[in-house]
Amino acid sequence: MAYVDFIMKLHKSTKRDYVKRVNEADKAECAEVAIRYDRDYWDGERKYGYGGYRYDGRWRAVAEDMARHYGLKPGARILDVGCGKGFLLYEFSQVVADSEVSGIDISRYAVENAKPEVRPRLKVGSAVSLPWPDKYFDFVFSVTTLHNLHNYELHAALREIERVARGPKHVVIETYRNEREKANLLYWQLTCRSFYTPREWEWLFQQAGYTGDYCYIVFE
Repeated sequence: MAYVDFIMKLHKSTKRDYVKRVNEADKAECAEVAIRYDRDYWDGERKYGYGGYRYDGRWRAVAEDMARHYGLKPGARILDVGCGKGFLLYEFSQVVADSEVSGIDISRYAVENAKPEVRPRLKVGSAVSLPWPDKYFDFVFSVTTLHNLHNYELHAALREIERVARGPKHVVIETYRNEREKANLLYWQLTCRSFYTPREWEWLFQQAGYTGDYCYIVFE
């Protein structure tokens, strides 16, 4: 298991006013709406989530970096756990020739409104029970999804990622390294259920037998 960052640069490209997020809306009410993961979360007002999550090509560089780092070959089977609208999977379909991309997400709205090119390859379901055989995928990744699970679900989700992968694995989680980042995470997040430091996440990975790589984003 190694720390390999593919996403922090993209994360930092968005400016966030943490205090404004708390003061301008009923944060608890916004979170209640967000955890439904329906239209309001993806394409409603910003206070409920993304404020309109549309394809803009921002994930191409991430797919290119991951494919290069892990040496993904033409025809590779690739799984995204928590795929949302499938934008990163679409980029993999363009970056890795003849790849077989698959995704799963808890949000029916996201899957039904996914990028048309990959929509048929996406399933509605949970990270704790992946509907694929053992060792099926050449690469499995999960970006900013695991922290939205309750702590009692994390072990099962990590075990499932490990089970369906025959090649490399990579997960991205939200975390905090100090009290300032902890406060900012609490101000900004809407759907997070598992709040842990990087060291605690590493302990969880080890306890679950997860052998892949990981990186994290923080709210500085």
